[in-house]
Order: sequence, then structure tokens, then C-alpha cells
Amino acid sequence: MQIEMRGINKSFTGIPVLQNAGFVLDDGEIHALMGENGAGKSTLMKILTGVYTRDDGVVIVDGKEVVYHNPQEAEKAGIVFIHQELNVLFDLTVEENMFLGKEITNRFGICDKKAMRKEVRRILDILGVSIDPAQKMDELSVGQQQMIEIAKALMVDAKVIIMDEPTAALSASETETLFKVVRGLREKGVSIVYISHRMEEIFELCDRITILRDGQYIGTRIIAKTDMGEIVKMMIGREIGERYPERNVKMGDVVFEVKDLNCEGIFKNVNFSVRAGEVLGVAGLMGAGRTEIMQAIFGNMPGVTGQIFMNGKEIHNKTPQHAMANGIGFITEDRKIEGLLLEKSIRENISLANLGKISKNSVISAKAEKAMVDKGIADVHIKCTGPAHECNNLSGGNQQKVVFAKWIFTDPKVLILDEPTRGVDIGAKKEIYSIINDLAAEGVAIIMVSSELPEVLGMSDRVMVVHEGKIGGFIDKEKANQENIMILATGGKLDEY
Repeated sequence: MQIEMRGINKSFTGIPVLQNAGFVLDDGEIHALMGENGAGKSTLMKILTGVYTRDDGVVIVDGKEVVYHNPQEAEKAGIVFIHQELNVLFDLTVEENMFLGKEITNRFGICDKKAMRKEVRRILDILGVSIDPAQKMDELSVGQQQMIEIAKALMVDAKVIIMDEPTAALSASETETLFKVVRGLREKGVSIVYISHRMEEIFELCDRITILRDGQYIGTRIIAKTDMGEIVKMMIGREIGERYPERNVKMGDVVFEVKDLNCEGIFKNVNFSVRAGEVLGVAGLMGAGRTEIMQAIFGNMPGVTGQIFMNGKEIHNKTPQHAMANGIGFITEDRKIEGLLLEKSIRENISLANLGKISKNSVISAKAEKAMVDKGIADVHIKCTGPAHECNNLSGGNQQKVVFAKWIFTDPKVLILDEPTRGVDIGAKKEIYSIINDLAAEGVAIIMVSSELPEVLGMSDRVMVVHEGKIGGFIDKEKANQENIMILATGGKLDEY
């Protein structure tokens, strides 16, 4: 299927989101669609699939101008959009999810379960994945759920599949499986629109790339004939220099230490320390226990034993409130659910975590609040209309900056970052890296969990690798590379350690 979108304009409440945007997709290609948060990528695809109506422009499919009024019409035409937030019903089985609204019935109008199961197995065989159709969706990993969404697309004989950040929550092995499936679909003539912020994935997987910036079409390149530097410049309109800012931090003494931390069935014998001004990267495969260890440190997990020390003194974090009082901050991996009140303003989000600083006798000082919030917006460079800007209407990168501003004002001695740049564009990523470096320069001990190995390697002074709930080992910056991290992450040992 060939698709051409030309001169697409779209505004919401008078604010232009797309201006003369365009996109061309050929038969049987994997075509990346990139741009900073807010560039208009998802909006353009939602116009293609009938979620939104365009204000102006044309959409041409196989030589004919079309208008899809809803996603169902687009699906019937062979165009399926797999959103970042997967559209699954967790309490139903794989089979029930795949046939919801498309049930096969016999001549009496009763569901033909035998025929449906046979069809599910046929499609899963095409994808080369082994999943029991009778399993409930909540028993599957995120990667397996992603495969079911692709299987649903094949059920309607999709000619074009749009994937929005498909690997955001996948492990390395699940990502590898997904890539194998996507390449197999291309060989069968299916075209893939691949929306991602992960540059390494784009260069490994895709054939061509189209860049949007500020809602406008910037250009299309053949992957084999371009490089990351050119793509970044097209995305942000300038050279970005080194992807990871140079670190010249002088580390101090050990400020934070964990001894024999245990939680039955989840992690065991966890021991590590962090120095003032140090960035300790935490790597490991999905499900290794990285996040659970951090939640336990922050007092957000029951049944934990062991000792935690701050500046040599034992502390007890029975709740997150205790952890905060003891000088620990925690930026969680899911900013939309755990990090922000999306319907509230920037002012309210920053203030709520710092009421003690801006109030007296339970009365908030408007002057102190304004000074704090204005400083937060300026210090972390939040792009907004002002303190009253609702967080729901910020880009992903700016939402994450609000989360950082909120925690910075709590004056943490230790700041835990769990996937700090997930779903954030490359320009905002570098700004966040600079914020992390600035905090480290002020003596804050940083613990950074990340699934992106280039990020771990680019930002860390040391790397702690977690394997199946245990510390697999530590690697100094000079000897840290992807191969050594993966050896420890998969249970191997390094000779030099």
C-alpha cells in the first residue's frame, strides 16, 4: 500500500499543531517518523487513521484521495494504528481480545471457539511467537501483549501498521523478537510506520526516515545515506554536539549505603554505596528487580529487610514520607501516573511536594510560592506559557522537567531516577542530562536506572548490574561497555572483577 499525505494542516482551539505537514509511505518498507515531543507525529498519524479530521490537505492511498472518518474505516482499508498505550482488556484471554467484536459464529449465532482458536494459532505461527490463546492478557509480558496487538492487525489483513514507541517498555530480548517480526512483515509486503525516540533502533531497523519539526515537514532521508548528526540537526534545527554532556564532577565521600537488602522472591543480598556527586547507573534486563530495589529503598514495598545508611547513620524508610524526610527523592518511571497530577498546573505540581517550604501555620505564602515556581521553570528550562500551564498540555520532555523541578526543591541528598528520559525526545534528553550533571555538581548522589545502555554508559561514573534480583557486579566507567554489561545482566562473570 502506498500512502501520500500533502499539505496537512491541523489546529486545536486556534493553536496550529500541523502546518503543511506531509509523509510518503511506499510498499513493504519500514519508515521511521521522528521529531521532538510536540512535533506532530502522532497527530499526523491520527489524521491518517480517522481519529482527527484535517483542516486542510490531502491523503492519497494507492492513487486515490481518501477521508477516513474513524479508525474502523481505516482498519477496513488495511491501516492499523498500534498506540503506545496498548488497547487490551487484561481480564480477557488472548483469544477473546483478538476476536472482540469480530467473533466467528456458527449458523446458530453461537461463537465457534474451535474456529477462533485455530485462527489465533495460525496468526501467531505467522509471527513466530509461542503464546497460548487461552492465557489471560494480564499473564503476558508487555512484549507478548505487543505481539497480540500486531496479531490483531494481521487478522484484518493490515497492509500498513503504525507503531508508536513500540519498545518503550520492552526488554532487550523482547525488542529483538519484535524487530524479527517487523522485518518478517516487511518481507510479506506490509509497510510499517515506526515512531520512536530511540535513534539506535531507527538505524538498525528502518529503511527511510521522515522528520517533523514544530508541526512542519522537514525532510525524508534514506537511512543508509544519512547519520545521527544530520537527523538530530533536522529534528531540532541546530547541531546538538555530543549527546551526553561532559562530566567534570569531583566526587566526595560515601553518603548513601545499602547493606543486605532483601525482599523474599524479589531480590536478595543487595549491597551498594553511592558517593556525593556520583552518578551510579543501574542496568539489567527487564524483570531483573531494578525498580523493585529502588521502591524498597524509598519505603514503597512491604516485607523488606536490611539496613540503609545516610552519611554513616542508619535510617528507616517505612514509607515514602520517611524516605523524603531522610533526604531521598525518587523520580519514577511513569511520570503520567506516579510523577504528576496531569490535570493540575505546573505551579500546583511543584508546590504540592514543597508545601513546608512555602507555608507558615498551614497557610501558603503566595509570594514564596511564586518565587519557587518561577525559579523552577527557569532553572530546568520548562517551555510553557507560565506557572498556570496545565501539565497535561506539556510535551513529554517538559512534563519530565516539571517532575525534576518538584524534586529539586525538596533538597535531596540522594536522588533516584527510574528511566528518567523514557518517551523524551533527543533535545529534551540532553537538557535532562545537564540537569542531572548540575545536581551531581552540587553534591547530590544520583542513582539512575535505565534500559537504554548508551544512556547508562554516557552518564554513569559506575554501573551496577542487576541479574535476577541479585547484584551481578559493578563496572567502573573506564571498563564499561555494552558487552560487559550484558555479560553481567545475563548471569555471566567478568574475569577482571
